[in-house]
Amino acid sequence: MLFIVGALSLFSVVFADTPANCTYEDIQGRWLFQIGDRGHDNTVNCDAVGKVETNVYLTLKFPDLATDDEGNEGFWTLIYNQGFEVRIKGRKYFAFSAYEKNGKNVTSHCGKTMPGWTHDVMDRNWACFQGQKVTPVPPKHHQMPEQHSVELLQQLKFRTNYDFIDQINKKQSLWKATAYRDMEDMTLEDLVRRAGGRKSKIIGIPKPAPVSEEVKRIADKLPEIFDWRTTGFVSPVRNQGGCGSCYAFSAMGMNEARWRLRTNNTEQPVFSPQDIVECSEYSQGCDGGFPYLIGGKYAEDFGIVDEKCNPYKGKDGKCSTDKSCPRQYSYNYQYIGGFYGGCNEELMKINLVKNGPLSVSFEVYNDFFHYKGGVYVHTGLQEKFNPFEITNHAVLLVGYGVDAATGVKFWTVKNSWGTQWGEDGYFRIRRGTDECSIESIAVQSFPLY
Repeated sequence: MLFIVGALSLFSVVFADTPANCTYEDIQGRWLFQIGDRGHDNTVNCDAVGKVETNVYLTLKFPDLATDDEGNEGFWTLIYNQGFEVRIKGRKYFAFSAYEKNGKNVTSHCGKTMPGWTHDVMDRNWACFQGQKVTPVPPKHHQMPEQHSVELLQQLKFRTNYDFIDQINKKQSLWKATAYRDMEDMTLEDLVRRAGGRKSKIIGIPKPAPVSEEVKRIADKLPEIFDWRTTGFVSPVRNQGGCGSCYAFSAMGMNEARWRLRTNNTEQPVFSPQDIVECSEYSQGCDGGFPYLIGGKYAEDFGIVDEKCNPYKGKDGKCSTDKSCPRQYSYNYQYIGGFYGGCNEELMKINLVKNGPLSVSFEVYNDFFHYKGGVYVHTGLQEKFNPFEITNHAVLLVGYGVDAATGVKFWTVKNSWGTQWGEDGYFRIRRGTDECSIESIAVQSFPLY
C-alpha cells in the first residue's frame, strides 16, 4: 500500500518501513492528532486522512506515559526508529514518522507523522489520523546507500574467502567457522536481504535497561539451563532464501511456538511468512521489517494464516493469500520491558521461561555467515573481499545455558537459513554482554485462542 502524505504535501510517496530515524528525545512532548471520520474496518485506506473530524491533544512522556487533556493516562512506545504507538482512552494510534528522500539523502521530520491508523482496543471503529508535535522538531539528515551500489551488489556473486574463514578460526576458540556452498549461488544483495534487508537497519540501537532488584531476584530463581526444544513446542527450522523476510519467520516462529504451548501441542500450526511479505502494510516485503509490527500488531489487527493459504515463495508480489482461509489472532503484543529500550537479559530469561520463545534481533557481521557451531562472539574481523553492510536480523530465542567447556553463558537461537547452517539451523550466542545488541530488542505477543 502506498502512503501519500496529504497535509504534509512536501513529502514524497513512500512505503513502510521508512528510512526515518527518530528517537525518544524527538518524539516525547505535546502532540496534536487530527483524526478523520470513524466507523471503518481494517480495510480503510489511509493514503490520506481526508476531512478532519476530531482533534486530540496528547502529551507523551519518557519512557511510556501518555496523557490527554481530560486527565486520562495511557501508554506509548517508540517503534524502533520508525514511528510510535499510543494506547489511551480505549483507542490505539499508530503512524510512521514523516521524512523526505532526495536520492541517497534522507531528511527525517520527527515532529510529524505520515497518515496512520487508529482504532479501538477491540480492533473496531477504524479511522485515519495524522500527528504533529506542538513544539517544532529540527529536521535530521542521513544518507541511504547509493542506488548504483545496490545495483552493483545485485550483480556480484558471493565468493567464499577461505583465508577469512581461517582468520576467524585462528583468532578465537569459542566457535567454528566454515564455508557454505549454497552461499555461492547468492548475490551480495541476497546476503544483505538474508541478514535482514536494508529497511531493517536500525540507527542507534538502545542499550539494555538497568535491572531492578526485584527482577534480579526472580531471574536468579530460574534454572541454569533452559530450552523449549526439549518440550516439542518449537516448530521446524525453515529457509528464507535471499528474501529479507527474517522478521516474518521470527514473528511466525514465535506465534507457532506459543500456539503449541497454549494448546499443549494438540495443535501445531505453521504460519505463512509469505502472507506477511505480500500483504502486510506494516513492513517492506523482501526489503525488511520489524517483529513488533508483524508478530504483534499485524497479528492482532489483521491476523495470520496457515502456510498452505500462501506458501512461501521468497519474493515480493501482490497479496495472493487465499481469502477463504481463517485468520488466527494475537493480543497484548509488547517489547520485553514494556517499551522500546526497556529490555535486558534478566527480563528476557523471565519471559522466555514463563511465556515461551521470544522474537529477538541482533546485528549481523560478515563472520556470522560462516558460523558452524559453538558460542558466537563477533571477532571484529571484516571481510573486504565480499563487501557487506551491517544489518539487523530477526530470529527466535528458544533457550539459554552455559557452555560446559568454557563457562561462557549463551542464548540458544533458531535461525531461518535452513537446517544445513549452524547447529542444525540453530546458533548459540554469548549471553549477558549484549553481544551484537541481542539483549536490546526482544518482542512477545500471546495467541488469542
